[in-house]
Amino acid sequence: MGITEIITSTLNDVLNMFQSGGIIVYLLTLIGIYGAFLAIDKLIYLRRASQVELSELMIIVNESMAHGGSLEALRAIGNYKTPTSRIISEALKIGYRSKSEVEDNMEQVFIVEMSKMMSGLSTLNTIIEVAPLIGLIGTVLGLYYTFQDLGMNTDITLMANGIYIAIITTIFGLAVAIVLLPLYNHIQSMIEEQLDNIEIAKNMSNWRTGEMKIWVEDDKETIIQALKDSSGIINVKEINDDQANLKVYIKPNMLEKGIKTIIRENSDTSNRIVESKLKQ
Repeated sequence: MGITEIITSTLNDVLNMFQSGGIIVYLLTLIGIYGAFLAIDKLIYLRRASQVELSELMIIVNESMAHGGSLEALRAIGNYKTPTSRIISEALKIGYRSKSEVEDNMEQVFIVEMSKMMSGLSTLNTIIEVAPLIGLIGTVLGLYYTFQDLGMNTDITLMANGIYIAIITTIFGLAVAIVLLPLYNHIQSMIEEQLDNIEIAKNMSNWRTGEMKIWVEDDKETIIQALKDSSGIINVKEINDDQANLKVYIKPNMLEKGIKTIIRENSDTSNRIVESKLKQ
């Protein structure tokens, strides 16, 4: 018997089983297909989410920070739309925002990404748990029909149909769970890996020092004094630069307000952050 004949015979057997199993088999097939759709959709999403490893992102951030500061690093990792890159993007905004604002935004990003990763997972788990039970209902029904037929006729051959239904529904129920369970476990492991990366990325908010170049149009003395009096500012000095006239040294972990917020609260002069560099 050739391979083609074996495949054809197997498909015919499955089709006969499907037709003989009745509504229980139809129901198991529908939830099995839906479960497979959920699993494949989740695997595609997680595959995209892990397209670049954390180590690669860290290399990109470090190289970009050395050449163009946090703005350049933000632009560089902005090309990667992954949960980890979004968390790192928020961590790079210290200085523009206070440490507490950055951590709040990182937490919000984490909640959103966590929701995306976990979406549909409970449904998939329910299908895996319920499918064998639905198959068991078919088993009970098959045995019920068997004893019902024996009650009306003592012919032992009448048992075959009921037992056949019982076996088919059991097979289909177990098959759905057996196929989906490894996919579910694999999805869980991929999610755990993503969460580990996110936890590491969240620690990037613990920058040791930072330097920012700022341009202000007027009120330099007022702004310098306001910055020096603010928590997290180590020093402020005037510089001669084509694009900036102040350089601010910060301790990110102690920064209670963003640089632009401090300036805005003390002066309405035009200002912009020209460069920001952070160091671990």
